[in-house]
Amino acid sequence: MLERPLTDASTPVAGSGWRRLATWLGEPKTLGWLAVAAVLIGWELVVIVFGFNPIYLPRPTRIVLALIEMFRNGGLTTDLLYTLGRVFGGFAIALVFGVAIGIWMAISERFNAIADNFIAALYPLPKVTLIPLLIIWLGTGGPFMLTISALGAVFPIVLNTLLGIRQCDPGLVLAARDLGATRGQIIRMVLLPGAVPSIFAGIRLGLGVSIILVVAAEMVVGKLGLGARLYLAGQVLETEQVFAVLIVLATLGIVITKTQDAIDVWLNRWRVA
Repeated sequence: MLERPLTDASTPVAGSGWRRLATWLGEPKTLGWLAVAAVLIGWELVVIVFGFNPIYLPRPTRIVLALIEMFRNGGLTTDLLYTLGRVFGGFAIALVFGVAIGIWMAISERFNAIADNFIAALYPLPKVTLIPLLIIWLGTGGPFMLTISALGAVFPIVLNTLLGIRQCDPGLVLAARDLGATRGQIIRMVLLPGAVPSIFAGIRLGLGVSIILVVAAEMVVGKLGLGARLYLAGQVLETEQVFAVLIVLATLGIVITKTQDAIDVWLNRWRVA
């Protein structure tokens, strides 16, 4: 007589729920968010236990309440929209000119020789040092903000576009020429798709620098924007508001990074197809 199996397929195995929970907790993404939660809980407990003055280090719960209040009645939404408009406005200009200049440098030795010296001189230059000069030339309005944003993004985009096109397979270019493709078709259908990963790396770097420069410029001359709000809160010792603005900037960075990752995956699929 056959013995009855210890477990049945339809019967949940004891401890399977705990194993699934342990597996979920061991996933890299889960560990990342758990680490963030642990830091925040530890921060809260340290402030409570040691009784730090809120002017120097407020509790995370107080910061969250300040953040909600700033969005509700403090005009933080308006500041966020102003900053985003300046960042992405200048970044769009940098993207168009950066890709165009990178392509031109890759396909023209003469233009590359001309542009290379200027890029070598301007790229390492801290763009923050240009703020006083740009204020003299452009004032403190929209053109100044768009220019400082574009300057932050254009050089990484140019260099990564140039690198990506130079790394394209020469055999594909020769095959396209043998098939009668024009120069524009080769650029559009061979060089650009092959350079997409490198261009996107430049976009990632450039957008981060644009955010830094726009916030820095707003702290110097802005009346609206996250940088201006951050500076004013620091002036009146509203530390909770300072941390609240920093949280908004950190969240903005996370959203932009994750969005770039999703677009990068989509572009890679398009390039392979």
